[in-house]
Amino acid sequence: MSSTTPPGLAEALAAGTVVLDGGLSNQLESAGYDLGDELWSARLLAERPEAVTDAHLAYFTAGADVAITASYQATFEGFARRGAGRAEAARLLALSVDLAREAVRRARAAGAARPLWVAASVGPYGAMLADGSEYRGRYGLGVDGLERFHRPRMEVLAAAAPDVLALETVPDAEEAAALLRAVRGLGVPAWLSYTVDGRHTRAGQPLEEAFALAADVDEVVAVGVNCCAPRDVEYAARVAARVTGKPVVVYPNSGETWDAAARAWRGRSTFGADQVRGWLDAGARLVGGCCRVGPEGIASIARAL
Repeated sequence: MSSTTPPGLAEALAAGTVVLDGGLSNQLESAGYDLGDELWSARLLAERPEAVTDAHLAYFTAGADVAITASYQATFEGFARRGAGRAEAARLLALSVDLAREAVRRARAAGAARPLWVAASVGPYGAMLADGSEYRGRYGLGVDGLERFHRPRMEVLAAAAPDVLALETVPDAEEAAALLRAVRGLGVPAWLSYTVDGRHTRAGQPLEEAFALAADVDEVVAVGVNCCAPRDVEYAARVAARVTGKPVVVYPNSGETWDAAARAWRGRSTFGADQVRGWLDAGARLVGGCCRVGPEGIASIARAL
């Protein structure tokens, strides 16, 4: 293995902790970009790709070890509504991985010597709908329909050779079952992270049942939660570790609440690096932030670790 090739993420998690990045959208918005669009940050893949690379680089500079790509809301269906055909949509999906790789190259050029990884984001079906339903689940499609939705873009993302697929912000165990079927045979490891409310998925399933789906899936290298309140992390991490025996991934929101109708965040931040020790004790090995957690928050986590 060359000195510039990082170990696999699974090996890194076996050896210790890894720092994830924070919310890509809030970093782009803080740089002055308007994301008031159904495609959210994915729109900039076509319009301002260099801004996406800059956002990834800001997190690497802050101490993140993993960049999660701008493909969360990037789907064939979503791009089609903006007039992009399947070939162009596939190009933009692959570009999301390339832009994160470019940020890795720039971080290396700036002196970063630690291993750095790229995680290709696979958001839930509700992210494509852009109506807040990723916080509810229960779309009415069934596992087969959800697998047919997810598999084509997962194939494109896997072909772009990320280090891992981030099956993230999953609100419903039924959708998790579809994603776990779709990830088989792609040749890329994955993590599975639910968005939760207390001791249940957003769709209301007990976390024990939800996490158990991933226990015997070899492709899954970590299981946990993201895009949830910080207060919900520790319990979920303990359940994920106990039920699956796998390393745990956690990257909660700031603690504010998304108002889908107003397309705005409400409330106040409850996110703090002082919570990280409890997450680690509960089994967390991949630790970062999601919406409204910026480079300063990630830097505080990196210092805490």
